[in-house]
Amino acid sequence: MIKLLDILRESEESILVPRRSREEREKNHLIAVQKKIKQYIAGGSKGDLDLAHTPITTIPQGLKVGGDLWLSGTKITSLPQGLEVRGYLDLSNTKITTLPQDLKVGGSLNLYDTPITSLPQDLEVGASLWLVNTPITSLPKDLEVRGSLNLSNTPISKKYTKEQIKQMYPGIEGEVFV
Repeated sequence: MIKLLDILRESEESILVPRRSREEREKNHLIAVQKKIKQYIAGGSKGDLDLAHTPITTIPQGLKVGGDLWLSGTKITSLPQGLEVRGYLDLSNTKITTLPQDLKVGGSLNLYDTPITSLPQDLEVGASLWLVNTPITSLPKDLEVRGSLNLSNTPISKKYTKEQIKQMYPGIEGEVFV
């Protein structure tokens, strides 16, 4: 009986060697993701757009997402002007450092484990806002959060109680977690 390992050792070209380099595979993956975004827009921007754990670094200016937008685990560092997300916006585990002034999020906004240090004025979040494990040091006075606000393991949570935060930011409708 011939063993598979013996066959692999004897062959001149190992069948286990990838046909494409890592760089080529990443480039092709990025092209496929960009095509997915174009198809989403061409289809009327309906439903969710899941780009989590892809090599994407930017998204198109003025993108409107009819459902949820999943960007967790991507290389995104900023978002374009005019971005609207009717559902949930997940930016967890990204390198996001700023949010655009005109960002609109109809559902929850997740910034868990990001390097974000501040939020734009006039930010409105239709559900909950998660800022867990971020270096955020202040919130805009006019912040509106229709759900809960989670500030666990942030400089703000170490400085203020949840009661103080609720007093300082009356636009937070739900519970505050510190």
